[in-house]
Amino acid sequence: MVSQAVAPDKTVIASQRALCVDLDGTLVKSDTLIDSLLLLARTYPLKALQSPLWISGGKAALKARVGALVQLDPAHLPYNRQLLEYLTEQHNEGRKLYLTTGADATLAQRIADHLGIFEEVLASDGATNLTGHNKLESLQRRFAEGFDYIGNARPDLTLLQHSGEPMVANPDRALRGLLNRHKVTVARQFDDRAPIGKILFKTIRLHQWAKNVLIFVPLLLAHILSLRLFSQALVAFLSFSLCASATYIVNDLLDIEADRRHPKKRRRPFASGDLSPKTGVLISVTFLAMAFAGAAWLPIGFLGWLLTYLVTTLAYSLHLKRVVLIDVVLLSGLYTLRMLAGGAATSVTFSPWLAALSVFLFLSLAMVKRFSELQNVRASGNALSNGRGYLLADIEQLRSFGTASAYAAVVVFALYINSPDIMDLYHHPTRMWLMTPLMILWLSRVWLLASRGELDEDPVIFAVTDKMSLLIGACIAVIAVLAAI
Repeated sequence: MVSQAVAPDKTVIASQRALCVDLDGTLVKSDTLIDSLLLLARTYPLKALQSPLWISGGKAALKARVGALVQLDPAHLPYNRQLLEYLTEQHNEGRKLYLTTGADATLAQRIADHLGIFEEVLASDGATNLTGHNKLESLQRRFAEGFDYIGNARPDLTLLQHSGEPMVANPDRALRGLLNRHKVTVARQFDDRAPIGKILFKTIRLHQWAKNVLIFVPLLLAHILSLRLFSQALVAFLSFSLCASATYIVNDLLDIEADRRHPKKRRRPFASGDLSPKTGVLISVTFLAMAFAGAAWLPIGFLGWLLTYLVTTLAYSLHLKRVVLIDVVLLSGLYTLRMLAGGAATSVTFSPWLAALSVFLFLSLAMVKRFSELQNVRASGNALSNGRGYLLADIEQLRSFGTASAYAAVVVFALYINSPDIMDLYHHPTRMWLMTPLMILWLSRVWLLASRGELDEDPVIFAVTDKMSLLIGACIAVIAVLAAI
């Protein structure tokens, strides 16, 4: 009797091979070294400035030194959900998984311990950077019988070529091109990223440009109808908006680790790993160049205010937003600064009444922002602080500060209505009194909703999306027109 050869069961063979998984960009959608450097910049700015010197000892030494200073939290890293589900299934079926990464061994081991699905960790040890050919040699020595590999970028090509079943996770364009050129057939692909258009839209925070409408306020309140001045104000608006988006990106990059712990902010493009910090830096630099190119067409005074805004917001992002009370004073001041910039861009005199009103009004909105953040922290029960230096015990005091500032703004407006200055601009100034109950209504409603925990942490988003707020704003605009004619 002649026996027939039986084809090997590829499924069984694959399940017996070691499954080796890359970390950066693969299991985790971000690069842990860059994340660590950003955390270092936020925590120890001076040491971050020294970090380029550490590369002289090699990339592995750099990773080890940075890892000794700051530690990412494995529980909040942006894991590739599709891949993690697959790995968990493989682990439950008895397959041996290995975390093989160029990240520092200490961090890699902490991640492996957190996930609890890896048999062993092979990683950079401070002397050898375990990437590319170094990783291939290590895996070939460790797994003479062969291995399967999951990667995402160009350095993984040689490992995928030697893999029994090559797999990729969120592969970049360079790797996709190389795989096609070398005719490497991918067994599985794990994609877990949002569409790039949606990501970029969220990154630049287009909705925040609404704040920069304040640039038009001095021109509008001066009742000047000039196409030339309006064009200058429009250029100023675009310059400020581009500069603001650039600073928001810097802020998000520095806040990656903190944002990942936040129930809403963890979905931001950088915190979620949907957009790389390198891309963020490129966008930020481009936007800043465009902003200052636009400022070159305007009076020199506007350039001074734009520079002041940039320096202040960067200082705020780096440190001052964690200094109690200084942060809210700065936030309110930045609103007033926008109007000062608008006046400089159009050469329109900035009214001291408008300055006083804006200081109290925007201080109240800055207070309600911090108040709402603390309300959410209290509701979650996860922490004693909101990461801005405030404690839950500060809630009532913030409410007192904020409501007092709100009604002080109304008082300033009422005094303005009775001042001689208003006679030059409005034929029927007494009609302006109709605005005061609307202001009281809106500000009281904002604080009431905040106290109930129903207000978005950003009052600007609330103001431009809330139907009642839009209605009140429209009524105020109509009253202003009726008072002027």
